[in-house]
Parts: sequence; C-alpha cells; structure tokens
Amino acid sequence: MIDLYTWTTPNGHKVHIMLEEIGAAYTAHPINIGKGDQFADAFLKISPNNKIPAIVDQDGPNGKPYALFESGAILMYLADKAGRLLPQDPVKRYDAIQWLMFQMGSVGPMLGQAHHFNKYAPEKIEYAVKRYENEANRLYGVMDRRLAETRFLAGNDYSIADIATWPWLRSAETQGVNIDDYPNVRRWFDMIGDRENVQAGLQVLADHKSDLTDDEAYENMFGNKQYEKR
Repeated sequence: MIDLYTWTTPNGHKVHIMLEEIGAAYTAHPINIGKGDQFADAFLKISPNNKIPAIVDQDGPNGKPYALFESGAILMYLADKAGRLLPQDPVKRYDAIQWLMFQMGSVGPMLGQAHHFNKYAPEKIEYAVKRYENEANRLYGVMDRRLAETRFLAGNDYSIADIATWPWLRSAETQGVNIDDYPNVRRWFDMIGDRENVQAGLQVLADHKSDLTDDEAYENMFGNKQYEKR
C-alpha cells in the first residue's frame, strides 16, 4: 500500500496518473496547499521541501516503509517497482530519463512561471509575461519537433516522460500558447488524454479543489509564509 500526499496540481497529477497506470494500491491524503497543509511538521518529515507530491511506500525496500518526495524521483521509483514505463534497455531507459529531466528542468519551471505571471501576479509585468510566454512557446516547439519523429517523447513507447509532461500542457492558454500551433504536440496531447488511466488520475481529489486566489491561499502559495524559518 502506498500513502500518497498530494493536491490537484500538475505535479500531483503526474503521480496520480502513474499510480493508476501501474494499478498500484494507494490512499490519497489531501495536502491543501492553499490552506498551508504543506507546512505541517508531519508533512515536512516526508517532504522536507514542503512541496507536493510525496509518498510513503509501506512495502518499500527490504520490506520497510520508505518515504520519497520530488515527483520525478517518485515516477522513477514507481516505474522500477512495477517494472513498467521505464525501459531496462540502457538506450531506451536514458531516452526516457532525459525527457523526464527536460520536464523537470524546463517544462515545469518555465510553464509554471508563464502561468503565474499571467494568472496570479498582483500586477501585470509585461517583461515577465513576454519572457515566460516566449520560453513556453519555445519549449512547445522543442516537443513538437521531437514528436514529429516519434510517437511519444522518449520514442515509440509510452513512458514516465509522457506522464510527467502531459499535465503541464493542460493550461496552454494561460501559458500564452495556442496548442494548435504545434500539431504534433496536439496529436500526442489528445492521445494521452484519451487514456482511461489518465482520466482516472485526474479525478483523484477532484472534489477537494479550493480557491487559490483568496488572501490566505495567496499568502501560503506566494507570500512570506513559505519563507518562514522552520
């Protein structure tokens, strides 16, 4: 059994989808990031960077509970545990890992910034909006060129690279991107979105969504609360 500590964000959805894809038994525990649950001592013991998602595998290595944070690491761990979605062949494995790292290092941070400055910034900073929208479109272009050559990001097989990246493209418009300008990305995005396990993953904690634009949420998400010494 896996205890999943999460919320309904792209990083949370990655692990929701992965758990559904591998058919793992899990219990989802909501960490309401708008209410500040991520700063609770009990959660920090599992995720010291106070970010979701995190897991505790009650049947971890050597049969002992094992806690893990960082979504990319969680995907790799679950893939290896299940023997699926991360190939053992060295070339195919590192093809998947490099595109996973592309998501972790570029797609998530840059698309997240575009989303933030378009939706949450208290003032419209034209330089920031333009910078991150341009970078978002550049990254969609990178993916579009790749997907002109391969069915999935890491090659012809569905992998954790696709699972990690797909949730971030659900808000293309808020990132300043018209996804239809990237037909190969559009084809890939629709194909993955049609997967039953992807749709099931999106339903995890779907009834727990909260308004992340009220004052309390804004303070917990973007204000000084996250910088307090603990």
